[in-house]
Amino acid sequence: MYVTPPPLAAGTAVFWSFLRDRLREEGLAGVPDTLQQTVRYDEAWVHPDLLLAQTCGYPYVKRLRGKVRLVATPVYSLPGCDGPNTCSLIVMRKDTQALSLEDLRGARAAINDPNSNSGVNLFRAAIAPLAKDGRFFSSVVETGGHSNSIDAVTAGRADVAAIDCITYGNTLRFDPERLSGIRVLAETVKGPGLPFITRADASDAEVAILRQALRKAIADPVLAETRETLSLKDVAFLSDADYEPLAELERNARRLDYPVIG
Repeated sequence: MYVTPPPLAAGTAVFWSFLRDRLREEGLAGVPDTLQQTVRYDEAWVHPDLLLAQTCGYPYVKRLRGKVRLVATPVYSLPGCDGPNTCSLIVMRKDTQALSLEDLRGARAAINDPNSNSGVNLFRAAIAPLAKDGRFFSSVVETGGHSNSIDAVTAGRADVAAIDCITYGNTLRFDPERLSGIRVLAETVKGPGLPFITRADASDAEVAILRQALRKAIADPVLAETRETLSLKDVAFLSDADYEPLAELERNARRLDYPVIG
């Protein structure tokens, strides 16, 4: 899920090459040479031949439960991360005077995708207690990606957006100019991060092999530079129940009559 800016794409390719070789050593069949680039990410999640992918926690609790198996959750070393838990950073232009979330009432919001945990679910959870009659913002624009949301705020097409802390941290490291006109107003609550998944009918043995390969990738000195590029310091093994709080955030927003950001 994190392949931009360009150093992340290169690092991800190296990371996969290591995993590929470990999986083949363990006798796992059908391990591809390179990462699939032609299938849409959301189609890959439910592909019958899925070996390994990374999804978002909100789509997982909304529609992927029972259709995939959890493998592991990456642990990143970026600000806003706490073990496998991550937050979103609510950002705005530096020249905007807002000092609190309440000051955003009537502003124009940008979201990356309605199914995003970081760009919508956590954002909605922060705004829901402040909404009145299901409304808070004057308008909402869907940008298609966190980087696009940052650009929309910078260009004045929107006033505020919620950017996941990993995207924000990677942008700050590799494309800092993109954030030169942006400031962070607040952090959202934290929740479990974006898990690695495999197909639903993968055997326990296959899942164990995938997890072991990830453990080796975290520990092997050969990948130290790659892990540094990816800000990847560990993996955690979470259960379905660990992701339930993300579903509860949506339910609570509905109880507060704020089911949709608006």
